[in-house]
Amino acid sequence: MKAKQIIVMRRQYPSGVKLRRGKEIAQGAHASQLATQMAAAMDTPAYRSWVSGPIAKVCVYVETEEELVALAEKAAAAGLPHALITDAGHTEFHGVPTKTALGIGPAYPEDIDPVTGHLPLY
Repeated sequence: MKAKQIIVMRRQYPSGVKLRRGKEIAQGAHASQLATQMAAAMDTPAYRSWVSGPIAKVCVYVETEEELVALAEKAAAAGLPHALITDAGHTEFHGVPTKTALGIGPAYPEDIDPVTGHLPLY
């Protein structure tokens, strides 16, 4: 069975803010890295399988902060490694810390799909 990591990106921001592509990629990378670190600390079988390859990552999206936070809560309740990213707000968000991305896993499909399987690909 192949483990995978899901990277969830938020698309809607207050006051019509639109992230630069590089900023968006950096936020997703933060989510991936921190979720991976959490999985490593948990030393799950899915993590060990994933790091030995293939390393599958799937990027999906939600529209709002509320959806992003709700997914983080579902991941936590399911016992999945995850990382909710809050940008400090120094560049894009005019000094306001803003939730931007969520990394979940690596985890096996039967564990992660109930949390993220309904989300559209980004």
